[in-house]
Amino acid sequence: MASHSPARSMVRTFIRNYSAPVDSSIPANKLKYVPTSGTYPKGFRVSGTHVGVKASNTSKPDLAFVTSDTPASAAAVFTTNKFQAAPVQVSKAVLQSRGGANLRSIIINSGCANAVTGKGGMEDAQAMSDTATAQFQQSSQPEDDNLGSTSLVMSTGVIGQRLPIKKILTGIPTAYQNLDNDHNAWLTTAKAICTTDTFPKLLSTTFTLPSTSHRGTQYTLAGMTKGAGMIHPNMATLLGILCTDAPISPGAAQSLLTDAVNKSFNSISIDGDTSTNDTVALLANGAASPSPDAPAVPDDPSDQDYAAMASVLTSFAQRLSQLVVRDGEGATKFVQVTVRRAPSHADAKAIASTIARSPLVKTALYGKDANWGRILCAIGYTPGISPDAVVPGKTNVSFVPAETSKSKDEGVLDLLVNGEPEAVDEDRAARLLEDEDLEIVVDLGTGDQEAKYWFCDFSHEYVTINGDYRT
Repeated sequence: MASHSPARSMVRTFIRNYSAPVDSSIPANKLKYVPTSGTYPKGFRVSGTHVGVKASNTSKPDLAFVTSDTPASAAAVFTTNKFQAAPVQVSKAVLQSRGGANLRSIIINSGCANAVTGKGGMEDAQAMSDTATAQFQQSSQPEDDNLGSTSLVMSTGVIGQRLPIKKILTGIPTAYQNLDNDHNAWLTTAKAICTTDTFPKLLSTTFTLPSTSHRGTQYTLAGMTKGAGMIHPNMATLLGILCTDAPISPGAAQSLLTDAVNKSFNSISIDGDTSTNDTVALLANGAASPSPDAPAVPDDPSDQDYAAMASVLTSFAQRLSQLVVRDGEGATKFVQVTVRRAPSHADAKAIASTIARSPLVKTALYGKDANWGRILCAIGYTPGISPDAVVPGKTNVSFVPAETSKSKDEGVLDLLVNGEPEAVDEDRAARLLEDEDLEIVVDLGTGDQEAKYWFCDFSHEYVTINGDYRT
């Protein structure tokens, strides 16, 4: 027996170069993604509180509470996994019962996914929602009480284990007392939803709406997300919370969020796995409206305020989702793949997605090998695309250096031009692949549609992290 101990010890003490340090400090190369300040929406208060969901967690915040001072419009996009976790099912029911209106909060725990936990797990998720709702009972309107819970619920962590529900329910009133609206509160809340993440993912921005009713009013949008592994549409093992003080009708909130997620959180991949808990939610309380009778953004794509809000929300969601890719488990590369001149957007996105989840493409990038044949193979076996989407004699593939690339002045590296292979300058390729950021451009030459996707490479570290995730 003693002869086996050293090997086991070696596995457990493997040095992780690209994952979260044991002391939970943020790796030096990730600090640039953590904001030191922000502008946050009016009428929202948040908190991150330690309750010890995992026994090994003795100090880190693991219960997040996101609240609106007034009833807000709400929308959410959920995982399509057949084994939908209890919090997903409960949140769906809460949204449906209220028609996306008059929501007050989102309560989130990390450390345990409360997924595949049967009837008991459903009761736990409902208890979290009800207890969060109870914090607002004194200020709620009597007619609202008949509609039940006003809080969405999210959980993230290990699948198949029951929550230490007493710890969580006892901690919710404390989380309510901890609510605040300053930068530190938002950052602590973003930390509270992390699992294998190496850094908290938090963004904020300001914007305006063009109609006369809103002209001159500055609105704010803030968001946080978590995710580093089991990432692939639809959506990923990620949670996302977006809050804005702009007035948005419930119908518009849902359609705007759905479209934004399709172009952001549903356009990223780390490892091709789709989780049981994925949820991205939006709360809009209108607290920054110029007047109580200022119209909410309507559910009408032809409306100018709707179009402006769609642009803001989509761009913001893309930036937020890209932080997930940058924190991919064991990742050393951040890659954007752009598929141009496709017959349809669906064709372009399908091809981009196939490239993004190809283990051979991802390992070649990790090894800094310009093996474009693997990209070509992925294009060629993409399922479900139009018969004439890919014509070998019209296909072009190139590597494009990022704006931050040390070798950007050397220009684009063409790999395949109209189906003919280029003589690749291996030294140039090596310099380009030394960079953290890279763009792969595929020009199909068979249409006029385009899609973008964001992914990372596969390293030895990914296997190490997921080989002992539960321990």
